[in-house]
Amino acid sequence: MARRDGGVMAVWPGRPHPLGASWDGFGVNFALFSANAEKVELCLFDANGQREVHRIVLPEYTDEIWHVYLPDVRPGQLYGYRVYGPYRPEQGHRFNPHKLLIDPYARALVGPLKWGDAHFGYRVGGPREDLGYDRRDSARLMPKCLVVDDAFTWGNDRPPQVPWSETILYEAHVGGLTQRHPEVPEAVRGTFAGLASKAMIDHLRSLRVTAIELLPVHALVDDRLLVAKGLQNYWGYNSLGFFAPEPRYLGTGVIHEFKTMVARLHEAGIEVILDVVYNHTGEGNHLGPTLSFRGIDNLSYYRLHPGDRRYYVDETGTGNTFNLTHPRVLQMVMESLRYWVTEMHVDGFRFDLTTTLAREAGGFDQGSGFLDVCRQDPVLAQVKLIAEPWDVGPGGYRLGGFPPGWAEWNDRYRDTVRRFWRGDPGMLPELAARLTGSADLFEHRGRRPWASINFVTAHDGFTLTDLVSYNGKHNQANQEGNRDGTDANFSWNHGAEGPTDNPAIVELRARQRRNLLATLLLSQGVPMLLAGDEIGRTQEGNNNAYCHNSPLSWLPWPDVTAADRELLAFVRLLIGLRRDHPVLRRPRFLHGRDRSAHGLKDILWFTPHGTEKTSDEWRDSQARCLGLGLNGMAGTYSGLDGAPSEDDFLLIWVNAHYGVLSVTLPTLPGGQGWRCLFDTVYADGGTDDTIYALGQTVPLNGRSLRLLALVAAPDSIPAAPLPLLAYQPPEPADQEAPEQDDE
Repeated sequence: MARRDGGVMAVWPGRPHPLGASWDGFGVNFALFSANAEKVELCLFDANGQREVHRIVLPEYTDEIWHVYLPDVRPGQLYGYRVYGPYRPEQGHRFNPHKLLIDPYARALVGPLKWGDAHFGYRVGGPREDLGYDRRDSARLMPKCLVVDDAFTWGNDRPPQVPWSETILYEAHVGGLTQRHPEVPEAVRGTFAGLASKAMIDHLRSLRVTAIELLPVHALVDDRLLVAKGLQNYWGYNSLGFFAPEPRYLGTGVIHEFKTMVARLHEAGIEVILDVVYNHTGEGNHLGPTLSFRGIDNLSYYRLHPGDRRYYVDETGTGNTFNLTHPRVLQMVMESLRYWVTEMHVDGFRFDLTTTLAREAGGFDQGSGFLDVCRQDPVLAQVKLIAEPWDVGPGGYRLGGFPPGWAEWNDRYRDTVRRFWRGDPGMLPELAARLTGSADLFEHRGRRPWASINFVTAHDGFTLTDLVSYNGKHNQANQEGNRDGTDANFSWNHGAEGPTDNPAIVELRARQRRNLLATLLLSQGVPMLLAGDEIGRTQEGNNNAYCHNSPLSWLPWPDVTAADRELLAFVRLLIGLRRDHPVLRRPRFLHGRDRSAHGLKDILWFTPHGTEKTSDEWRDSQARCLGLGLNGMAGTYSGLDGAPSEDDFLLIWVNAHYGVLSVTLPTLPGGQGWRCLFDTVYADGGTDDTIYALGQTVPLNGRSLRLLALVAAPDSIPAAPLPLLAYQPPEPADQEAPEQDDE
């Protein structure tokens, strides 16, 4: 076949598998699924991606897959597709060969997507998209697919395979993590190479987190409306390619940069979890652009309204819903997941809007094709799977409803802990359930406490600093009239909206940050920290900063204050305690049935009087103080090496009252005293190893948490209580938290 440059290119039939562009050392096989296309053309571009140098009609069509083999093509070749077929939106068909299309299996993309009307399959400006068929060519505006050689020398890389019960997640954005870090070379800030830098790995190791959960890194689309406003889809929940890393995170421009990052994190004992978006794509609703799936086979790739296939089923809030009930679409998703595990060595996935992925014709189904195929897949069985257990469709909230093998983001944990420390009444029973792994939600079918991913803050919502500094959202910078973002924040500004110099408010906010973090890291289940919370990151009250690739969203490395450094040290202390005490990460749920040699139950709940709580006392809606005893000598625990181990009897006191309470330390058999491990009243945790007698009454400061361990007392036990803060909380009327809707 003649090339446009006058040369001759050999064209062979090729094979229908594997899908995508596959280099075998001699040539490249191209294969593309489309059940409804009439013809497919492969377009080859020059090294700059500006000039189409060859167009080849795929000669073979096998089992709905178009394919060709080109022995003269090598890695580094840029390409795209043009797909011919009917343009009948009312029947679900939107073929338009004037639109260059991205290969769904492309391993890498080159060049940016430049917005223009040529991206749309219909005439832009008409009241309905079916008024006309747009013939403008979109190639000059499109990124190009890149043929890659997957070869990489992994050396001795091994997955850390941290047990779920030992896992501590750190949710982060690749770009925002290093954009302002002075010790990360400027050329690689905001990239995978920046994350792999010594400065960042040293920070993660010093925190002792076991896994970094990265916001989406798949190739994505910046929405046209955002670009017009000078904004960007910073979070990345707008995927376009499920095999290709987002080019903006590749400082070197080659995908080996991602692999190098994974290898270095693994060397540090840190797992890599990817937040993935398979529920929708960046092509939007029926008025959206034609970039890939829509032009390849719209009827197969998307869920369409059966009454009028012009319109898309939208259970994601993004305009479209990916059709995982189609076997080829499900195949693509599964091959994408396996690719990231086998070729890129990632250790797990957090699935955005997972309810959507598990929807069948009758709605969410625990036996859906997606969940079933994940459960039996030998590759995915080796990695961590985390569900975001909701979407915006009917019956979409499914917390606790996923099958064995899955962990789930627990937003009830988030809301309960926020409301308790805000001082809302009647929270103790709910808090008790969340502190102990949410057995009411997850204890079925052999599921374990690690099924609950506990978090107080995440990328979506307030940061920790903003949670204690704002009563309401301040999203004006999003240019949506402050209408976006949730109003159910369960936050409290403690007396001033935003920054303040009032020392009483500043101190109380700092203590509340410590309370929230301590609660998170002392709870059963898997804790997840939001990157930057350990150093006081603020988004200035913006609880939906999805569109800001700016200092508003980046970690504030150069501006870390002395107070922020104290908070960082406190977080390190908490994580160290969690790792040192297996009783804080029990592999099984606690029900008070297991007992130690002294007859003590594995879990006990105490009143401020040092007695076990009764049913009537649990019903006291005004109670805001609770003691939780965890018996490390009852039952079997898993140590960091997986071997059985025993632990101390730990006592956690929480007090959400505004003022000081007197609490009596329980008198327990086998114990001779209590040692204070930390108290959130103090910026450094107050770890002075003070020893108290059994039965001693001590003050518990307002809005504070204290952790003690049962130990043998020394010869003399000091009777003096812990000193109180010089600062006394204001009167109750000044400390009222704002009323908020409980929805």
